[in-house]
Amino acid sequence: MIPTAAAESTLVRQRTGLTIEVATGVGRGPTAIAAFDAALREAGVHNYNLLRLSSVVPPASEIKVLGGGAKPPGDWGDRLYVVYAAQQATLPGEEAWAGVGWVQQPGTRKGVFVEHEGPSEEMVRSAISLSLDSLVRGRDNEVFGPERSVVRGAVCEGEPTCALVVAVFESQGWGPVIDLG
Repeated sequence: MIPTAAAESTLVRQRTGLTIEVATGVGRGPTAIAAFDAALREAGVHNYNLLRLSSVVPPASEIKVLGGGAKPPGDWGDRLYVVYAAQQATLPGEEAWAGVGWVQQPGTRKGVFVEHEGPSEEMVRSAISLSLDSLVRGRDNEVFGPERSVVRGAVCEGEPTCALVVAVFESQGWGPVIDLG
């Protein structure tokens, strides 16, 4: 039996509907990579292989801003599908700012994310707003709710510093689980 378009639409709504968690982190370390890893630790996503997504929010998704680090399911080394922004500062007094912004349709809750990083909060917030405006205009006949965003920054005080904002979609293992115990 071939499903009708209405039936296919129902199947899509039942198949999607994930909770996307937005977390932040600031890290410092002896190198820029170490600072990035420290920011990943604070955001709760350090033991995963991050796979960057192109920023489209599936229908029926709930976007939840966390007060602390994310706690995605999965094991060490699993794939973690994310949208993220990360900015590093390596000179004392230099600022690092990262942000993720989004809009969603009120009814379907489908939407789009954008991610930006830069040397100032104002620059990042402006870039998020400009990008979201453009993405919304580029989607004819689609009506979205208000812009939302999470921005995080830090000042380099000597050691390389990294600011990170990450939207966590879901994790996925690499294959069958083998009991090594």
